[in-house]
Amino acid sequence: MAGSSLWRFAVSPSANPALRLSTADLPPTQRRDWLHHVIGREYARVEITPPAQAELFNEMTIYPWQELRLSAIRSSSIGLYCPPCEPETASQDAYFAVVLLHGRYRLQQDGRAAELQAGDIALYDATRPHRIECPEPFAKLLVSVPRQLLQQRLVGVEHCSAMRIPGSGGLGAVTSDFLRSAARQADCIDAARFAPLAGQALDLLALTLSALRPGRFELADHRAQALSRIKRLIEARLADPELDSAAIAGAARLSPRYINALFNAENTSLMRYVWQRRLQRCGEELRSERHAGRSLTEIALRWGFNDMSHFSRAFKRRYGCSPSDYRHMRG
Repeated sequence: MAGSSLWRFAVSPSANPALRLSTADLPPTQRRDWLHHVIGREYARVEITPPAQAELFNEMTIYPWQELRLSAIRSSSIGLYCPPCEPETASQDAYFAVVLLHGRYRLQQDGRAAELQAGDIALYDATRPHRIECPEPFAKLLVSVPRQLLQQRLVGVEHCSAMRIPGSGGLGAVTSDFLRSAARQADCIDAARFAPLAGQALDLLALTLSALRPGRFELADHRAQALSRIKRLIEARLADPELDSAAIAGAARLSPRYINALFNAENTSLMRYVWQRRLQRCGEELRSERHAGRSLTEIALRWGFNDMSHFSRAFKRRYGCSPSDYRHMRG
C-alpha cells in the first residue's frame, strides 16, 4: 500500500485506547467519499483532491490525550481545502499543530504559506479557511488543541497560523522531538501515565508559538499559567484518595481561596473539578475492553472514590445512567 513505510507503531498489550481508521480495506472507488466523511467528522469539513496518478490512501490513528488529541497520519499525495464554515462539533473548534514526519507539506492560511520539511511544525485554525497541498506521500502528527484552551495559554495565537517553525534547532527542535517521541511510545505507555504528558506538550507548543506573535503580545497572564500548573498537579495525583484542597494548595504553594478563584473563572470549583476528572477516568475504564475484568468497585477505588453510594450518585448525575448500565453500553 502506498506510503506503508512512512510511519510505524510498536503495539504492546498495554496499548492506549485509540481510534484507528484506514482506507486500506475499501475499494478505491469508495475511498474519497469515506475519507471526506471521516476528516469532516474528526477534524474539519474539507474538499479533497486525490492523487492524479495513484490510488488514494490514508491511515490515521487518533489518541485521546486529556483535553488534546494526538493523531498520527500517513497518506498518499493529496490536496485539502477548507472553505469558510462554522464548526459542527467540539473537535472541529480547535487549533491544529502539525509536525511533518516525512514528505512535502504546504499549509496556507490568512495570506501566509508554510513550506514544511521533516521535523518542522506549523499551526492552523481548523475553523477558518485553509489549504493543504501534499504532492507526494507523507506522514505527519496532528495535535488538536481546543480553541479556548490555547487562547488561554497564548494571547495572540490567532496571529501564529501558517508560519513555519524549524524542527532543526531551538525550541522548535525540543517540541518536535517531544511530540514525535510521545507518538512513537503512545502504544507502549499505560493511559494513566501517557495522559499527563499532554500538559507538557501544550506548554511546549505555547512557548514555541509565542516567538511567532507580533511584539505587542505577551504570554497569557500568571493566573492562566497557575491554573494549568494546578491541573497538572491534580492529574499526577488523581488516584490518591487523600487528595483534597489542602493537599493541592500545599503542593501548589497557593491558598485554597486563590485556587478556587482560578477555577471560578471556568464556572467550577477546585474539588468539583477533581471529582469530574475522576468520574471521567472511571467512565473511560468502564467503556474500555482492557478493563472489562475489573469490578465497578475496583474502578471506583482506583480513581479515588471510597464511598460507592456517593460514586454511583455522582456518576448518574454526570452520565445520566448507573455505572453498570454505562458499562453495558460499551461497543
